[in-house]
Amino acid sequence: MKSFEVHFRYRDRNEETIQSKLKVDASSLPGGIAKATREFVKGLDRKQRFDMNKNGLEITAHNLGASESSSESSSEASGSSAPKSSASSA
Repeated sequence: MKSFEVHFRYRDRNEETIQSKLKVDASSLPGGIAKATREFVKGLDRKQRFDMNKNGLEITAHNLGASESSSESSSEASGSSAPKSSASSA
């Protein structure tokens, strides 16, 4: 699974910008955005949800890479393949 950091921003009725940030694990970027959006909207009350729908919600997502268990196995695999490629090029 991959880790994503998703930022949310919307304007409330007092013209203040409300920002939030969530980290989620998902298999793809669209899945990560959907999961984070569901969690974010569940935390809003009725008036905040109305303000978000009225003024729009800005979503920005960044890929943080693979989760720790996947990154450890990929680093071991890349470490073992690096000497082979350097030996074959020499």
